[in-house]
This record gives sequence, C-alpha cells and structure tokens, in this order.
Amino acid sequence: MATLKTVISIAFIIVSVVITIVILFQEGKSAGLGTIAGVADTYWGKNKGRSKEGRLVKATIACVVLYFILSIVLNLGIW
Repeated sequence: MATLKTVISIAFIIVSVVITIVILFQEGKSAGLGTIAGVADTYWGKNKGRSKEGRLVKATIACVVLYFILSIVLNLGIW
C-alpha cells in the first residue's frame, strides 16, 4: 500500500506542475478594442476550439479533473 501511495503522490506532483505550465502558456482573455468594432467574429474566433489555445483550455480542464481525483484518492485515508 505504501508503494501505491508513493506512485499516486508522484503523479499528483507531476499533474500539479503540468497544470502550472499549461496555465502559463495560455494567453490573456482581454478582448481589446477588436470587440468594440465587431472584429472578434472572425473564422479563428469561431473555431478557437481547434486552435492551440483551444487545446490548452482542454488540457487545463483534463489536468484539473485529474488533480481533483488524485487529491480525493490521497485524502481517503485508506493507507
């Protein structure tokens, strides 16, 4: 059981570092003056989920879900 706790703890630390890196790679969400003039309705804006930024958002969500699952497993107290 101690080995399993060690493996899960290492995975928890790795996921924590990955979350930090993925969040730092993301751009700011400030729209700027483009939204005032209606420029934000571009092809890239409509297909943002397929871009690099969209993949970073999906990776962030996946890592955060994994982070919460690992934190719950580590705090169950069955070790």
